[in-house]
This record gives sequence, structure tokens and C-alpha cells, in this order.
Amino acid sequence: MDRAVGESGMEYGGITPVGLPDGWRIFIDERLLAQEVVVIGSGLRRSKLLVTGSALADLPGAEIVEGLGIPIA
Repeated sequence: MDRAVGESGMEYGGITPVGLPDGWRIFIDERLLAQEVVVIGSGLRRSKLLVTGSALADLPGAEIVEGLGIPIA
């Protein structure tokens, strides 16, 4: 936790994949890409960002992984 907060400059519980330091890997479940809207951290615990699922694939360090997450009914 301390390392993630220190290197990202973001609050624990609000770390976002947007603006992470170079070289950080971001694992994205392929099913998110088809979602119209996804909610991600904003860098602060008290706010979130709404983005299209397809936008996640364009983030630096993004790696699309099949079956990464648990499906939501």
C-alpha cells in the first residue's frame, strides 16, 4: 500500500489507472471493453471517474486479459 501510494501520488482506495507512472501494468478483463460505462478511481477516495469500457484499452500499460474478473449477473 505504501509503495503504491508513494509511487502513484494518489490516495489509497482511489488509485486510478489514469496517469500511472511509466512501466506500471494495468490488467483489464476483456469483458469491460464492451461496457458503455465503467467506474474507476479518480486518484482520490471521495470521487470516481465514469469512462467508456473501450477507453480502458487505450491507457498506457493496458493489458487485455481474457476471463480476468468474475462475471456479474
